Amino acid sequence: MVIALGVVLIFFGLSRAVTGTGLQHLPAQIEGLTPVRSATQVQQQERIQVDLITGYTGVLTVDGVELPTYDISNPSVVPQPGQQVTLPPETIFEPGNDTLTFTPSKGALVKQYTTGINTVTVRYWKITDGRNFSKTFTWQFDVV
Repeated sequence: MVIALGVVLIFFGLSRAVTGTGLQHLPAQIEGLTPVRSATQVQQQERIQVDLITGYTGVLTVDGVELPTYDISNPSVVPQPGQQVTLPPETIFEPGNDTLTFTPSKGALVKQYTTGINTVTVRYWKITDGRNFSKTFTWQFDVV
């Protein structure tokens, strides 16, 4: 009887557990983000990535600095066959993956994160609606 009760409690606990993106309390338009909310021991030049649902785009703001966004589907310079593609030190929007990605680097508006708590805001909108209909989501992480 005790073993049966233990098995029932284990299954009940597993069915009620919240993990992954459910634990993050993300809006329906955001499938995932890196670093996760309240992450600790993030490196000063770690990549930020926001995975949006299909049909959405946006911009990132890191510690109050809005970063320019470069859409790789509309390159400013079309590379010749065999030529290496160079991306600017900005937020990169990949429409095929619906991701916004930024890595602090030399030449970027944010060269590295400050030690301590850093705040990121993603302003996102449906591409067909435009930025006037945007929403925001903000999260923080701790840099060592």
